[in-house]
Amino acid sequence: MSAPAKVRDPRNGLRMSATMATVFTILGHTVFGFEQSLAQVFVALATGYSSALGFEWIDARANGRAPGFAGGGVRKLVDFLLSAHMTSITLSFLLYVNRQLWIMAFAVALAIGSKYVLRVRQNGRLRHFMNPSNLALAVVLVAYQWTGVLPWGFTIEISGAWKWIVPLIIVMLGMRLNLLFTGRFPTIASWLVTFIALGAGRALVRHTPIAAELVPLTGVAMVLFTFYMITDPQTSPSRLPNQVLFGSAIAAAYSVLLLLHVQYMMFYSVTAIAALRGLGLYALSLRVQAAEQARAPVPAAAAPPPRAQGIVGDLSG
Repeated sequence: MSAPAKVRDPRNGLRMSATMATVFTILGHTVFGFEQSLAQVFVALATGYSSALGFEWIDARANGRAPGFAGGGVRKLVDFLLSAHMTSITLSFLLYVNRQLWIMAFAVALAIGSKYVLRVRQNGRLRHFMNPSNLALAVVLVAYQWTGVLPWGFTIEISGAWKWIVPLIIVMLGMRLNLLFTGRFPTIASWLVTFIALGAGRALVRHTPIAAELVPLTGVAMVLFTFYMITDPQTSPSRLPNQVLFGSAIAAAYSVLLLLHVQYMMFYSVTAIAALRGLGLYALSLRVQAAEQARAPVPAAAAPPPRAQGIVGDLSG
């Protein structure tokens, strides 16, 4: 009899992601030529850690439970902060806010706070459905339109073969992450196939070179988006048909926004599809609750208390 397959700890995937994002940020500010300031990194991390601890404490008090970082020592605290670390450091190198560091703090607090507000009950648990960092980017880019994302500024200081090697390394690490931990290869494949098909269709209809329609896929920002953002296991479906639908829907939304000449369509497309998915999950949750209430046994009516017999009653009997 063969030994049972070893179940991988999903926290290892988060540890791997957080480590890769940290190394990428360090290399970005020392080798690649990130244009964002180091101050953005420290503001983002400080806001992320404090927001995560504060929101978790408030939510735990409101729901009568122990905070997720309590009772396990330093290791449990570190594991709890990994998600906030990943969100914060991602926003620190994606979002450009010039000297307005308070906007970086706002974006990080919004991203982490959304996990406690935009939630829906699934399998008896409350889970957030909006990708935190993507939602924060979309809100900030709409509210403060002078901010921006520097998708081609990630590798401005490297040249030659490294222009290809760096994205290739990111792709390989992303494939390993999704193969071992997230199981979101169908999401990646459906996103890419639909993106390429729609790009070819636009090229045919608009008489433009197909290479021009597909060149965004070669950028570091799109590589990060493909392997690390849309595959977030907390905010993307896990079943195969739903993964295919989710990835294809993001590509379709991207194409519509592109035709409408909307900038930063990759972030808006995920926001729109995640919001629609959240509405669907909420409707499903209401149906499940209604079905459970309908199946619940109706309590039997309490028998009326015996009538007290007075003197007249006793005599008439």
